[in-house]
Amino acid sequence: MTATDNRKADHPIDAMFIERWSPRAFTNEEIDEKTLLSFFEAARWAPSASNRQPWRFVYARRGTDRFPVLLETLDEGNQRWAKNAAALLIVISRTHNAAQNGEMRHAYTHAFDTGAAWYSLALQASLAGWHTHGMAGIDRDKAMHALNVPEHYRVEAAVAIGRLADSSTLPDDLRAREIPSQRKPVGEFAFEGQFKGE
Repeated sequence: MTATDNRKADHPIDAMFIERWSPRAFTNEEIDEKTLLSFFEAARWAPSASNRQPWRFVYARRGTDRFPVLLETLDEGNQRWAKNAAALLIVISRTHNAAQNGEMRHAYTHAFDTGAAWYSLALQASLAGWHTHGMAGIDRDKAMHALNVPEHYRVEAAVAIGRLADSSTLPDDLRAREIPSQRKPVGEFAFEGQFKGE
């Protein structure tokens, strides 16, 4: 089976899936735009219902004037460590599409497709030697306003990208959590024929 020091797959998979994890300890290293754009290129090719590609990413690299703006949209708990990231992203999805008659209709798979795009980005970053950490802890109303997000879009999450630092750089309460997390076994979320879980 595929395994790392902290994780072991129960079924054969490529090692990239268990090697990717979400640390909080980042160095202050900057990321060049060419490298960051390669991560977005991976997101570009994610699967999408009717090829609508509802995902949008607003980003800021460390050292730019927009980095503090994106950082301020995060919950205080996330700001404590995300301030050391090389880049911050706000993940946004288009919630409605215009029908041929001009009526705006709900795009039921917008979050599903955007999740696929974000994961493609995360895997490409991991393959390139960077780490990503997705965050639900974000003030979505503040982000909508600060980033000028229009109607029919929804702020989904935030992402920090950076080079891995030693866990000793983290506040005491986060240091013990700085290991790759485990996952539920397949039998708890994949059911043949009918739903059987919680």
